[in-house]
Amino acid sequence: MNEINATEDRLRSEIEGLKRQLEEQKKLHAGGAAPHRGPSAGTLVSIALLLVVLIVAGFFLGYLPRQKREEVLAAESKETSQTLPTVNVSKVTVASGMSQLVLPGNIQAVAEAPILARATGYIRKRYVDIGDRVKAGQIVAEIEAPELDQQITQAAAAIAQAKSNVQQSEAAVQQGRANENLARVTAGRMANLLARGVISKQDNDTAQAQYAAQQANVNALVQSVESMRGGVAAVEANLARLNQLKTYQIVRAPFEGVITVRNVDTGALVGEGTTLLFRLAQTGSLRTYVNLPQADAENVKVGQRAAISIAELPGRKFEGAVTRTSNSLDPTTRTLLTEVQVPNPGGLLMPGMYAQVDLSVPRKNPPLLIAGDTLVIRTDGPQVAVVSEDGTVHFQRIQLGRDFGDRLEVLSGLEQGQQIAVNPSDIIREGVRVKAVASPEKPAQPGPPAQEKAAPGKAAPGKKS
Repeated sequence: MNEINATEDRLRSEIEGLKRQLEEQKKLHAGGAAPHRGPSAGTLVSIALLLVVLIVAGFFLGYLPRQKREEVLAAESKETSQTLPTVNVSKVTVASGMSQLVLPGNIQAVAEAPILARATGYIRKRYVDIGDRVKAGQIVAEIEAPELDQQITQAAAAIAQAKSNVQQSEAAVQQGRANENLARVTAGRMANLLARGVISKQDNDTAQAQYAAQQANVNALVQSVESMRGGVAAVEANLARLNQLKTYQIVRAPFEGVITVRNVDTGALVGEGTTLLFRLAQTGSLRTYVNLPQADAENVKVGQRAAISIAELPGRKFEGAVTRTSNSLDPTTRTLLTEVQVPNPGGLLMPGMYAQVDLSVPRKNPPLLIAGDTLVIRTDGPQVAVVSEDGTVHFQRIQLGRDFGDRLEVLSGLEQGQQIAVNPSDIIREGVRVKAVASPEKPAQPGPPAQEKAAPGKAAPGKKS
C-alpha cells in the first residue's frame, strides 16, 4: 500500500509541474511582442500519456487489490458461518385463553337409600336381586310375622272388652241417676214433713245426706265412663299401629332405581329397624365429585358444561353440567369439592366408577408455552437456552407452570417470540454463537394434560439435566 501511495504522489507531482510550465509559458507569451502560440504537439502527447499511465496504475494498484481483499473477507466470513454449530430453535408462544382442565372424579348415584325391615319376622319371599331395576312402589320382599298377627288379634279383643266396659259403666251411670232422682224426691218430701213438724230433724238430715251421696256417685260413674272411653281409644290406636306394622310385611321400593346390595334370602330372620334387606340406587342421573385446585376454583361456575370420559369406554363422552360446589376449600388439599351431574338414560355409567372430568376454564392471564424438549434442569433450577438474533446463546432461568407433556407452561422468565434451543447438547454453552434453524412444529399430543407442577431442581421425564 505504501508503494502504491508513493507512485500516486509522484504522478500527481509531475502533473502539477507540467501545469506550472504551461502557466509560465502563457505568461511569457502574454508579456512579449510575439503572437500567442498554443502548446506543442509533443507536450500534449506527453500529458495524455501521463494521464493514461496514471489511470492504469490506479486500476492495477488500487481497485484490483481492494477487490481481492473483499473476496478474501467474504470467503473468511463464509468459512466462519459454515463452522458455527447448527441448533434447532422454537419460539415462545402464548397459551390459549381457555384452559382444558382434566381432573379425576368418582361417580356416585344421585339418590341412594338402604331398605330396612320394619317388621320382625321371616322373609316369606324375595322378588329382586342385585342388578335388578325396580319402579317406585314395586314389591321387593314379603315378611312373615305370626307374632304380629297374634298381637293384632289380642288388640282387637282388648278393644271389644274396653267397649263392653264402657257400656257397663254407662248402664251404671243410668242406674245412679235413677237413684239420684229417688233420693232427690225423698229429700224434698222429708223437708216438707219437717216443716210441718211431722218428722224429726234427724230423719230429714238423713234423707238430705242420701241425696248428696247419690249425686256424688253419679259424678263418679260419669268420670269412669270417660276414662273407659279413653282406654278404648288407646287400644284402638294400638291396633292401628299393629295394622300399620303389618303393612310393612310387604317391602316396597321407595323410588325407581337399581338394587345394588342384597343381604337376605327366603327364610332369613329379620329384626325391626336393624336388618338391612337391600340397597337401592337411582342411576337415571349420576353425579361425579371432583376436587378443583385453588388456582381454578373461582373460574368454575354452577351451570358450566362438563364432559365425562371413562377409560373403559374409549371415544365416548358424556355431557353434564356443574350443579353445585362446596363454596369452601379443603384446608388439607386446598381444593374445592365440585359436583357434576350427568344424565345416564342408557345405564352405561355405574355408581363407583372412576372417571375423568373435562372442564373448559377461562384464563385471565394466559401463560407462555415452550416445547417440552427445550427444558434444561440444573442445580440452580429449570432453565432454557435463549438464542438471540445474532446467534448468541444465553441460559435463562424460568418458573414453570403445568406440564402438558409436549408443552410446558412458563409463568415468568421469558417473553413471547423469543427463540430457544431444542434439545440443547453439551456444545451449547453460555455466550457461544450458533446458527439458528427453525424447528418443525410438532402436532399436539392427544390425551389429558397433567395437572402436577414441575418441581424446581427435579428433572421431569424426558428432559435433559
